[in-house]
Amino acid sequence: MTDTSKMRRDARGKRPGFYDTPGMDQVMSMVMVLASEVSVLADDIDLMQRVAAGQGIDLKAGMAAIELDQAALEEREARRQALLDRLFYLMRKEAHELAAQETSDSYIRTIDEIALG
Repeated sequence: MTDTSKMRRDARGKRPGFYDTPGMDQVMSMVMVLASEVSVLADDIDLMQRVAAGQGIDLKAGMAAIELDQAALEEREARRQALLDRLFYLMRKEAHELAAQETSDSYIRTIDEIALG
């Protein structure tokens, strides 16, 4: 059996571009990540409401009354951070790829170009 935990999870090479405006492909990727998150959440909420209603439970009243403990708050924060990781994945990947291409020679050339105007 193959250990997939160490497999590369991102594609190499240039990503296809669809928009002429710089950054628009990344923005659309972020919008699609958010749309998929919202869709899953909407389905989950609908399912919970249906199950609770079938049991005679008023979820809205229960949600208004609950006070979360520290563990629940930390779990929520971890979930938020995981969402942000997925949301900004392409931007971080692109920044990493650009940083890997930088060398001291290219840095010096850039400084010289700026100095010359």
